[in-house]
This record gives sequence, C-alpha cells and structure tokens, in this order.
Amino acid sequence: MYSSSPADPPLVREPVHAPVAHLVRGGIVEGTHYGSVVVLDAGGEVRLRIGDTEAAFYPRSALKPVQAVAMVRAGLPLDGELLSLTAASHSGEERHLAGARRILERAGLTEAHLRNVPDLPYDPVVRDTWVREGRPPSRLAQNCSGKHAAMLYTCALNGWPLDSYLDPGHPLQQAIAEIVEDLTGQRVARVTVDGCGAPLFAVSLHGLARATARITTEAPGTPEVRVADAMREHAEMASGSGRDVAALMRAVPGLLTKDGFEGVQVAALPDGRAVAVKIADGANRARVPVAAAALARAGVDPELLTQFAGEPLLGGGREVGRVRPAHSLEPLAGAARA
Repeated sequence: MYSSSPADPPLVREPVHAPVAHLVRGGIVEGTHYGSVVVLDAGGEVRLRIGDTEAAFYPRSALKPVQAVAMVRAGLPLDGELLSLTAASHSGEERHLAGARRILERAGLTEAHLRNVPDLPYDPVVRDTWVREGRPPSRLAQNCSGKHAAMLYTCALNGWPLDSYLDPGHPLQQAIAEIVEDLTGQRVARVTVDGCGAPLFAVSLHGLARATARITTEAPGTPEVRVADAMREHAEMASGSGRDVAALMRAVPGLLTKDGFEGVQVAALPDGRAVAVKIADGANRARVPVAAAALARAGVDPELLTQFAGEPLLGGGREVGRVRPAHSLEPLAGAARA
C-alpha cells in the first residue's frame, strides 16, 4: 500500500538482474537479455518480482509523466494534446514541433529560450527526410522539446528564472523532485543529468511502478489523471506515428504507458495494476515483449498483446525464431483479465 511520507532512498548498488528474454533461433536459445521486472496488483502489492527491483536506477524518459504531474501541480494550464506532448519523447514529426511552439507562444517565449540539446528527429524516417532537406539539428526537433517548453511555461507562470530552469537547485526542479518523492513513495537516491540536459532522479523500479499507478488512480480532474487522460487520448502526441507505446495504449483500453532510453518501460491500468521493466543492456527488442508479458501477468488479456509478443529472427529471409520472454514471465492460469 502507499505511504503518506517517502521512505528511505533505494540503495545505490550494482543491480542483480535476471534473464527476462531469450533469442530463440531454430528451437535453441541463441542469446539472453537480462533485466528486472515488477508487477503490482490493484492494491499496490507486489505480485511478481524478477531481478533487482529495489536498487536505485535512472528511469530516463519513463519518468516524464511524473514530471508532467509536477508541472500541472505548479500551475501549468495545459490539457489534451499539449499536455500529452509535455510528457512526450516525441518522434520529431511536424505536429510535435508545432505543439512545442504553441506551448512556448502561450508563455510569450521562443525556441531561443529552450536549453535542451539540439538534435535531429528521433523517428528514422522523419530524420532521413530532415537530413535530405538539409535541415540542421534543432532544439524543437529534439525528442524532449515538449517537456522543456512546458518547463519554461511553468517558470514564466510562477515568476521563476528562465535561464537557469535546468539547474537542480532551481525552484522548478525542486518542485519536480518533491513530486517524484511523493508519487514513488521514496526519497531520491541521486540526481544526474539526462540526455536532454534536464535533471534526472534515481529511484527504484518498484517506485517507478508505484508512481505510475498513482497517476492512473487519483480522482478525476486531479493533475495526475489529467496527465494520464491526455497521454491516453493523444498517444501519438506522447510518442509518434508507428511507435510501440502508442500502439500499446490503443490496444489495451485505459492503459497508460511510457518508455525510456536504456530499455525502460512502465505501464498502469485505471484500477492501479502496474508494471515496470528495465532491460539491462537497453535493448528495445527485449523491452517490448517483456513489457507485454508483464502486462499479461498483471491480468491483461494476452489476445490484446499479440502484436507485442516479440520481433522475429530471420534466416535466409524467413522467420526461424523470435525474441521471447523468459518462462518466469509466462501468464498464470486463471488470472483475471482486463
């Protein structure tokens, strides 16, 4: 169950991961991905734990829904697709860039105020087109520009400094850290810098799952559910066309899910069931089927998850195997379905 005050921070240690996915070619295990998985029931109790779910780790962009909640609590007046973009690791499509511009315009700001790292679009097709057109890396194209635009908007509304909004000691980042601790139920173990330049907070995989469950189960109209509703209703704005997280939210009614670099994924259902996944080597080919298998263990109908079961391994141009979740993730017989 959830505590009213944060517990001690998770320990900073080398995580003891376990096998979570296998590369099976021609009936033989050709390779193994290690990682950690936690599954929570609707009451917040752990129903499955694989690997090391209590060590400190960096959730990367899987923490963005929590950061978005913190900004809404601080007065960010966004909803719908722009709030979804606030929590996005977007693909760099024109709608994502236009959305980030709209957020900045509402704040009376421009792209020049952004302090994220200039980059090319995340989606490979969009990126190739961008390069062919001779367009340079930009702060708007970088996949976290929606979050950064919203951070600036939040600062402008509160009268906080704009130039230093990425400093961990800035009032905005202090407010975000407080909400991270509130929703995860534990104090932050360590603070570093994410790829985009924003502060990144170390929690446990268990704490990340707990935070996401909190976001989906609060009362309607709260900052938490506003963020969840925005991401679920505008899944492509929170990711992009063809992205697996958007497809997963469309496939499973009521599901909120967010991915993060280095093989992280978190997901929660409206009743509070939640899963969190960390793939030790950061491989997306393992992240997707492991997350789907964890959702099946949480009670999601496996029929809804078939397209996420694992990418095929090819030999001579035909399928000769697949990336498959480990046996420890197989659904339990008679589990409740959603």
